[in-house]
Amino acid sequence: MKKIALISHGCAKNLVDSELILGILAKNGYKITLNEDETDIVIVNTCSFICDAERESISTILELIEKGKKVIVTGCLAQKHPEELKKEIPEIAGVMGITDFNKIIEIIRKIDSDFVEEVNETPNYIYPEEVERQQITMGASSYIKIADGCNYRCGYCVIPFLRGDYHSRRMENIINEAKTLVKKGVTEIILIAQDTTGYGIDIYKKPALPELLEKLNKIEGLGWIRIMYAYPTTMSDELIDKIAKLDKVVKYVDIPLQHSHPELLKLMNRPAFDYRILIDKIRKKIPNVSIRTTFITGYPGETEEHHEHLKQFIKDIKFDRVGVFTYSREKGTASYNMKNRVPARLAKKRYKELMEIQQEISLNRNKGFIGKTIPCIIEAYADNGDVVARSEYDAPEIDGVVSIKTNKHVVPGDIEQVKIIDATEYDLIGEL
Repeated sequence: MKKIALISHGCAKNLVDSELILGILAKNGYKITLNEDETDIVIVNTCSFICDAERESISTILELIEKGKKVIVTGCLAQKHPEELKKEIPEIAGVMGITDFNKIIEIIRKIDSDFVEEVNETPNYIYPEEVERQQITMGASSYIKIADGCNYRCGYCVIPFLRGDYHSRRMENIINEAKTLVKKGVTEIILIAQDTTGYGIDIYKKPALPELLEKLNKIEGLGWIRIMYAYPTTMSDELIDKIAKLDKVVKYVDIPLQHSHPELLKLMNRPAFDYRILIDKIRKKIPNVSIRTTFITGYPGETEEHHEHLKQFIKDIKFDRVGVFTYSREKGTASYNMKNRVPARLAKKRYKELMEIQQEISLNRNKGFIGKTIPCIIEAYADNGDVVARSEYDAPEIDGVVSIKTNKHVVPGDIEQVKIIDATEYDLIGEL
């Protein structure tokens, strides 16, 4: 059987898709590798969320073609621009849409004779439960996709047009997957979707994330449960209470707000209400909670008044973690043809101002941990011999780490009590 390589770009949701593709390949007897030098057939799972992600994906495709590889392009870029890819890079061997997982075998079988395009113009993402994921990364943590697609139509976001409407997975399938991961040695599971807090509404006719958390919390051997991508209007009292009550659910709320000014939020087609009330409620009900959010600056129509409002909002709320993105103009979104576009230079200036405010907040917050002992999940050993870990307040790859100096032998996946001795803007330094 042929050996197939895969390169995965983009978010954690894309990573799970890559692992499902590898699962289909393995099920059909193909040997799989993450080293493109070991084969002449390479699948590139692309990202197309913003322009920079597209450029990175295209760069990878071109480099592989230059090496003489037969490249199959899948993921968001393939779904978004199938015809353009075929026209601009005719050397591509095949294109597969986001929801067309099982077509990969057909494409590979025809790869030596024909260009094959398998892209459903009206995507409808249904998780392929019959496929066993072949995990690319197996460490302390693993992602579980609880739903895909999106019913919201935020003005800047192309995801609903690429992945279709929201589809939840059955609860029993998620529980079984979590149990399997724990048996493989995973300590932390991270629940992901375009909107995790909307989980279950489509199949159970009510938000079912609180019930899912309750069941996951009973899994023996599981250490932590982390929730990503909450939506403001579905951050219910019941869900907040579950996060506070359940011992395995980390006290970490990731709730992308995108802006603070109601006028801008309306332009973005986002919930326009005073987020201070929601943040206060979360902090009162969940002691020692860490709140992460993201904002977009430079959205069409953003005035200096809107920007100053967001600056003050960040200063007042003092979020534990903040990510800021400059607006990326994407075809197919409501904002694409909007007037009053913000010049790129001004958007970058505003981005820098927001990040400088948050850096100071983050440094002061991290200094507050000095002298405290907190649980940290062990991830790996660094080249200098230090141990790399994460607190419950840090999601992998997007938040900070805890660098630990110790002579004690520790095992990745274990949760250790670490005394914090120093801090920087984003990371902590501890000892065992």
